[in-house]
Amino acid sequence: MSVIEKKAVQKVEGGGILSPAGFKAGGIHIGLRYEKKDFGVIYSERPAQSAAVYTQSHFQAAPLKVTQESIASAGLLQAIVCNSAIANACTGEQGLKDAYKTRELIAKRFRLPEEYVAVASTGVIGECLPMEKIEQGCSHIAVHKDYNSAKSFQQAILTTDLVEKAACVEVTVDGKTITIGGAAKGSGMIHPNMGTMLGFITTDANISAPVLQSALKKAVNTTFNQITVDGETSTNDMVIVMANGTADHKPLNENHPDWENFQEGLTLLCEDLAKQIARDGEGATKLVEVSVKGAHSDGDAKVIAKKIVGSNLVKTAIYGADPNWGRIVGAMGHSPAVLQPDTCDIYIGGELVFSEGTPQVFNEQSVSDYMKNEEHVEISVFLKDGAGEGKAWGCDLTYDYVKINASYRT
Repeated sequence: MSVIEKKAVQKVEGGGILSPAGFKAGGIHIGLRYEKKDFGVIYSERPAQSAAVYTQSHFQAAPLKVTQESIASAGLLQAIVCNSAIANACTGEQGLKDAYKTRELIAKRFRLPEEYVAVASTGVIGECLPMEKIEQGCSHIAVHKDYNSAKSFQQAILTTDLVEKAACVEVTVDGKTITIGGAAKGSGMIHPNMGTMLGFITTDANISAPVLQSALKKAVNTTFNQITVDGETSTNDMVIVMANGTADHKPLNENHPDWENFQEGLTLLCEDLAKQIARDGEGATKLVEVSVKGAHSDGDAKVIAKKIVGSNLVKTAIYGADPNWGRIVGAMGHSPAVLQPDTCDIYIGGELVFSEGTPQVFNEQSVSDYMKNEEHVEISVFLKDGAGEGKAWGCDLTYDYVKINASYRT
């Protein structure tokens, strides 16, 4: 691994869920998918303080209910098990029994209390798990601390994703280095409210579950909750973090002098994973980043940014490299946020295309070339109505999105 820059919070290239001390992982193929790995486990060598945020869908999948119960019991986890291909959502009592059974089997496999196990699933809604395959997976899964084991887990949680998603940051606390690693999956049904989106975070930080919950919620609100691929929210969205406390520092809380370092590091990790999900949107060719500044409040800025990046007309314009700023205005126009059109400036890339209610003369060919040739397209909005700031991330909308979802189950 190579460190990009040395400071209190720094991103680490090549890192992931096994970068923090005391964690192992593994992933195998058990037959839920045709050939690819589909069953994975993250394991902590000792009980870890844990926290999670979940989808706000009314149709929460069975694994989420079991995981919520596990974390609520003591705030501790030692293993997370995840299967892909089948979401175990909208499966009634049988689905709940299967999720509990999976938890029980993993607990036996690693000799843990059942409440120390979290369960996650992703895939097709409305299908029950083939428990004979799940049982086989639970009995055969092995965990190790090496690069290939991390990759095996990352591969096992994917569905329509084209690439694995991993990230790592290092944070200075009490003069020592703590590590936060993560892996995620998500490509379609991405419009989190905490698509099918799952995030798994590990850290060797010394922090209590309630404090960790607060930090995670704050980080998620400005990162995972600010991405959208298709405006659809899944039944299975979840971001979960385990902190095993192996790092030698004083317990972290809001009064710790290095608390802001930890919060910044956790947020940076979540943002990295969120952007990777947005870039890997089904059929996508570009990551789209919308930045809003000068809003009435941070909340308004986030709402406006997500409204723009979630607009199908904006997304298709970006795919077609059409600098039609009218579509951006159209998306902003039906936002519930406070907004003054006559004080609004809009940039595509670095080109001012609209200012204070008036169209601007700009080089359309130059902006079109920028949209066509860049894989990361930036839209910037300046509202001049306050100090609020916010960002959102998404992707363009292509023909392939329709192809992928028209044949999702066939």
